[in-house]
Amino acid sequence: MFFSFVDELRSAGIQASLKEHLTLLDALDKDVIRKTPEEFYFLARATFVKDEGLLDRFDQVFAKVFKGIETTYGDEAVELPEDWLRAVAEKYLSEEEMAAIEKMGSWEEIMETLKERLEEQKERHEGGNKWIGTGGTSPYGHSGYNPEGVRIGGKGKHGKAVKVWEKREFQNLDHTKELGTRNIKVALRRLRKFARDGAQDELDIRSTIDGTARKGWLDIHMRAERRNAIKVLLFLDVGGSMDPHIKLCEELFSAATSEFKNLEFFYFHNCPYEGLWKDNRRRFSERTPTWDVLHKFGHDYKLIFIGDASMSPYEITHPGGSVEHFNEEAGAVWMHRLTNTYPAAAWLNPVPEAQWGYSQSTKVIRELMNDRMYGLTLDGLDDAMRELTRKA
Repeated sequence: MFFSFVDELRSAGIQASLKEHLTLLDALDKDVIRKTPEEFYFLARATFVKDEGLLDRFDQVFAKVFKGIETTYGDEAVELPEDWLRAVAEKYLSEEEMAAIEKMGSWEEIMETLKERLEEQKERHEGGNKWIGTGGTSPYGHSGYNPEGVRIGGKGKHGKAVKVWEKREFQNLDHTKELGTRNIKVALRRLRKFARDGAQDELDIRSTIDGTARKGWLDIHMRAERRNAIKVLLFLDVGGSMDPHIKLCEELFSAATSEFKNLEFFYFHNCPYEGLWKDNRRRFSERTPTWDVLHKFGHDYKLIFIGDASMSPYEITHPGGSVEHFNEEAGAVWMHRLTNTYPAAAWLNPVPEAQWGYSQSTKVIRELMNDRMYGLTLDGLDDAMRELTRKA
């Protein structure tokens, strides 16, 4: 099984040498971990994966080779009775019935009512219009319909929840993915500023020939490699409504990692808040405070957001508006901090520009970006790179 595991890793483009294989076997022989699928997963990942961009590819290979072995990642379960949330009934409504359901009102009213329901409800409920349950028209639960509610468990159907109470697994982008076109790289190359810095490890042929001719003996001159000195911060929205755009985002991510040597990336969901993360598998346990990012990376970095900006407006305008946690400060506050710290900033939106006007949240984000939102197209990339260059 271990040999097939190594072969599959190599087939997936992950460098798995005999040395790493022997290291894994030696660690198992010395009992450095408990013999559980979870600990073996992390040991194997630490042994073979040298680049965090390959984490998702490793996960796919691991799942394929060790299919049938249950592996958990230590996330805490949602503290709600699971049997309440089983979709045993689903009510299909006509368009007229959907239109007849009234919205509850403001954000504060929705959350206050949810708090009351949690305190009052003692059992599972199905198909109604008030309690937390499944099906029906209640604003709380899942597998039903309400134009503005809180989804608890289950999967979204109509995309109208203003808050989601569950932990979802998002997928890391794979920066080694082959591009379908080289035009993205060409567009990104507008954002260039070459400089020679670092160790002098490149032969300077012109100076060596000139020095040798003048002195009469071999006079070797070295110089630092010529690099693109532009520094880029890439913020990637993942999960939810971004899933249909993952292929396009992977192509852009792949192009960016090859074009910019000074590139730092972080993930967020819908809107940046007080915490960002590097690995979507560990996003609840290993977060980077946004304040640390603001203090670590200087004002000369170019900030690029990639996201569809499609969300409930409450996620931007209200404390506690995040779909995944209670954020003490509104998303708009963090957007102001980020754009003030990094004057050269742009937002790339994979949704066609003709559709932006139908989304209230897109309008708000575009305003926060001072209209520096561009379509994730070749023309949009070209315009965004020109804007970032102009701010240099």
